[in-house]
Amino acid sequence: MHMIQVMAGGGLLLAVFALFGKLWGGDVTAVATGAKFFIPVWLAVTLVNMWVGVTKAGYTVAQELPILLIVFAVPAAFAGLVIWQMLRVVE
Repeated sequence: MHMIQVMAGGGLLLAVFALFGKLWGGDVTAVATGAKFFIPVWLAVTLVNMWVGVTKAGYTVAQELPILLIVFAVPAAFAGLVIWQMLRVVE
């Protein structure tokens, strides 16, 4: 359940980054730029989530690493899809 909540939070954070890109840039390339900025921020958030799982919840790094990969990959893939679609519109 926690994984789904974290990934949903990632989707919400992606929407916030895309919205800020639209508000600051005003066009679809700015939305793509916002999604590009989301990816390293999301990586940092997922690494912190892993650190909390290891230090506070008592899991090992080996147990948390596959979860980190899934939790990072799903919203990052959506960000890649947003970037691809926004830049495709420009062409």
